[in-house]
Amino acid sequence: MKHYVESPIIVTGCPRSGTSIVSGMLALCGAFVGTAPQPTKHETRGMGENRIIYEDVVKPFLQVLRVDPSGQWPLANPDYMMIPIDWDAMISDALHKDGYMGGKWLYKSNIAALMWKVWSYAYPNAKWVLVRRRTGDIVSSCLQTSYMKAFKNPTYRAEIGADTESDAWVYWVRKYEEAFVGMLTAGVNCKVVWPERFIRNDYQQLYEVIEWVGLEWKSSVADYLDPKLWKNERKEEC
Repeated sequence: MKHYVESPIIVTGCPRSGTSIVSGMLALCGAFVGTAPQPTKHETRGMGENRIIYEDVVKPFLQVLRVDPSGQWPLANPDYMMIPIDWDAMISDALHKDGYMGGKWLYKSNIAALMWKVWSYAYPNAKWVLVRRRTGDIVSSCLQTSYMKAFKNPTYRAEIGADTESDAWVYWVRKYEEAFVGMLTAGVNCKVVWPERFIRNDYQQLYEVIEWVGLEWKSSVADYLDPKLWKNERKEEC
């Protein structure tokens, strides 16, 4: 049975760019996120991907394509991706299984950027929040993050002609950026956010996004984005 759901807010970007911080902020402002870890004042990890949507719908789809569901390697190619005609029905079923009762809902997924044609076909009126970060900072974060380990594998590095793990991550970031260009060129309804501005107490993009997606600022967001959360920028959880 297909349940009605509103068009989603989709938060995406390259892994290690700050998508969880942005998603956590929107969750605090009232967006339904379902079974995803919730942000707190003292927890910098923010929120993660809705587990029911991921496990029931997204992961099986990507496994059929033989790509890495975590968005490391091998990557999905948005230019060569089948588009399921029942994607919206599968997502709505997963949402209602998760307790969705209507209203604004959010799905945070880095790999959604590589699947943007699938999501855009199912939800042409979706509002996309594209989270950006400088390439060098992403690469540095990948090298320091234990679970970002795809390019420790010499076979994967050889596939893309990279001599070092750092070079491989640069190549990887560029593949995500190509997907971003594809989204923007196609006219996807999107706003770009650079979380690094929050560190400088510049929240203008944040205010604009909250209003744009139809949510209301909550005082808890200010606590969540307290500069203390960023004192260890290199160790942030995105």
